[in-house]
Amino acid sequence: MALHSKSFVALTTCVVLGACADKGGFKIEQAPAPPGLPASLTGTASADGTPIQAGSNVGPRQLQFTPEEDLEFTDPDNPDAGIPELETLMAAPNRGPWEESETIARQTAIREGRPILIWFTDTARSPTCKTLAAELFSTNEFGKWAERHIVRLRVNADIVVSDPNLTLDQKITRQVELKNYVQRLKKRYKVSGHPTLVMLNQKGEVLWKEIGYRKGRSDFIWGLIKQAAVVTANQHEAWRKSLESKGYRDWEGANGRKVFAKLVSYSNENLILIEPGGDRYKTNESRLSRKDKKWIAEQKALRGIE
Repeated sequence: MALHSKSFVALTTCVVLGACADKGGFKIEQAPAPPGLPASLTGTASADGTPIQAGSNVGPRQLQFTPEEDLEFTDPDNPDAGIPELETLMAAPNRGPWEESETIARQTAIREGRPILIWFTDTARSPTCKTLAAELFSTNEFGKWAERHIVRLRVNADIVVSDPNLTLDQKITRQVELKNYVQRLKKRYKVSGHPTLVMLNQKGEVLWKEIGYRKGRSDFIWGLIKQAAVVTANQHEAWRKSLESKGYRDWEGANGRKVFAKLVSYSNENLILIEPGGDRYKTNESRLSRKDKKWIAEQKALRGIE
C-alpha cells in the first residue's frame, strides 16, 4: 500500500530541533576564455548535463512536514522503516581512486563539494587512452591532488565481468547491464570516441567536455581540471552558506567523517537527518559526537526542553 501526498502539512506537537525547510583527433567543444580555459569555468555552466534531482523529503510520523512534491511510503504505518543508519554512511570504506557508479560519484560530489571528472575510455582498444593514463591519470602527483579536489568516474567500454561468485548466466546478465549503463552515459554526454573527458560541477552541470588526447598535453588537461575544481569550490562555499541559514550543519562521526545535513525530527533521543540531495539517515543521540551532543543540548535549552 502506497501513500501519496502533494500537500504542505503543518508540524504537529512533536519536539523538533532545527529550522524548517524552505519551499522553495583533438577537439575542445567550448571556446576557451581566457586563453586555454573554457568560458564555462568563469562561472557559467553549460546546460548539456543532467542536474542531480533532489530526493523526496519527509520526516517520521511525528513530524508531518511535506515539501510540495510526491512522496511514496511502502509502509504507511512505519514510513521510516527503510531509512539507513547514519553510522553506516560514516563507516563506509574508502573506495578506489576511480568510481564506477555514477550514482555514488554524484552523491560524493554533493556531500564534499567537489567536481566530477568523467573519463570515457576503452582500455582494451584505445592507445590514446593508454597514453593519457600514462602521462596524467596514473601519475602519483595527479593521484594525490585528485584525491583531495575532485571525484573521478571512469566509464570503460571494455566490459569484463570476472566475479567468481557469479554463475555463467549471472555474468552474462551483469555484462548486458554494464553495457547498457555505458551506452546510456555515452548518449547523455554525446560521447562519440575515446578518450572523452567531461567535467561536471557538484550539481551535475557540464563545465567542459574534451574529445581526444594528444601526447604531451597533460599539463593543459590538468590545468582545465584544476580550474574547474576552483570554480566548484567557490560555488560550493556559497551554496553551503545559503543552506546553513536553513538549518543544515556538519554532523561528525567517531572516525572524523562529516555529513552536511539538517535535523528534521527529534523524538525520544532518536534523530532523522536529511542531506541536501534528499538522502535521509537515522541515528540516536547516544551515538553522536561530543560536538553534536553539545549542539543538541543547546537547542534543547533554547526551547526549554529537559
